Amino acid sequence: MRTANLRSLLRVAVVQFNPKIGQVQANIARVRELCGKLEPLSVDLVCLPEMAFTGYVFDGPTSIKPYLERPHTGPTSRFCAELALRLRCYVVAGFPELLLPEELERLGKDAGEKVGANAAVIYDPEGERVGDYRKTNLFETDQSWSIPGTGFATFTLPPPLRRLTLGICMDLNAQPPALWSVAEGPYEIAEHARKEGSGLLVLLNNWLDSGEELEEEKDWRTMNFWAARLRPLWQKEDGSDSVGDESDGSEEIDGKRTIVVICNRTGEENGKTFAGSSCLFDMRRGSGKPRLVDALSRTEEGVRVWNIPIDE
Repeated sequence: MRTANLRSLLRVAVVQFNPKIGQVQANIARVRELCGKLEPLSVDLVCLPEMAFTGYVFDGPTSIKPYLERPHTGPTSRFCAELALRLRCYVVAGFPELLLPEELERLGKDAGEKVGANAAVIYDPEGERVGDYRKTNLFETDQSWSIPGTGFATFTLPPPLRRLTLGICMDLNAQPPALWSVAEGPYEIAEHARKEGSGLLVLLNNWLDSGEELEEEKDWRTMNFWAARLRPLWQKEDGSDSVGDESDGSEEIDGKRTIVVICNRTGEENGKTFAGSSCLFDMRRGSGKPRLVDALSRTEEGVRVWNIPIDE
C-alpha cells in the first residue's frame, strides 16, 4: 500500500528595510530591532538583502573601500552568526567583501582598480558559516570596484531547506555580452537551479524601482520582470505560458517545484529609488504561470514570515 506524502512547513523570513549608506552599525541595529520579535525555532531561514548593512550606490573603489568587510569576520558575518544562533535557524545576507592581498596578488594586472566582491554568506543554527557566494552578473554600480564570481552556488542543507540555490540581484540577467530574449534567454540562474535540482532559490537584491504605476503599492512591473527571467522554472513545454496573470494554484501539474524567495531593499540612496516588493513565488514546471504567493509593498519596512507547505 502506498502511503500519502507527509506535509511539513518551510518557514522563511525576509527582512525588507531602508539601510542608510555607510551607517553600518545603525543599519545592524535597525535589523536587530526588526528581528527582535522572532522567537527561537520559529523560522528555518532568514534572508537579508544584497549589501544589507553598507548601502549600495557607491561612486567607485575609493568610496566603498572603507566599508569592505573581511570575509568571515566582518560585521555582516558576525551579525548573521549571532542571529542564526539566537533563532536556531539559517541566515543569509549580502555584503561587500574585501579582496585580501593574496587574492590581489594572484589576480595581478587583471584586478585593475577592483578592491572587492559583491558577496553573500550563509550561517547555520549553530552560528557556524556554511558557505559563501560572489555575485556572478555585475550591475554597472558594481563594475568599478567588484570582481565577478565564478558561477552560481547551490548548497545542500538539512530538511526542510534541502537544495538551496543562492543568487544576487543582477544574476537574474544575462552575463554580457549575451543579449536576453523571451524565446532564447539565456536563463542562466534558472537553468542552474533546474540542473542542480534546487527546491529553493533565494535572491538577495538591491533592485531599482521600475518607475511605472507609482500609484500601485507594489512594483508589479519589477515582479513580472523577475518572474519572466525565471521562466524555465514554470514554463510549459509547448511555450503557451504567460507572465502577469498569476496562477491560483488550482492546476494539477506533476512538475518539479521551486520555491523562489526574493529579498529586496526599499528606500532611496544617492538619487536611486529601490523597488521593495520582496516576494514569494511558488513555481512548478509545466504550469505555464508563475504563482505569486505574497509580496511586500514598495516602501514597507519589516519582517515577513512565510510558512510554505512542502512534501516530505
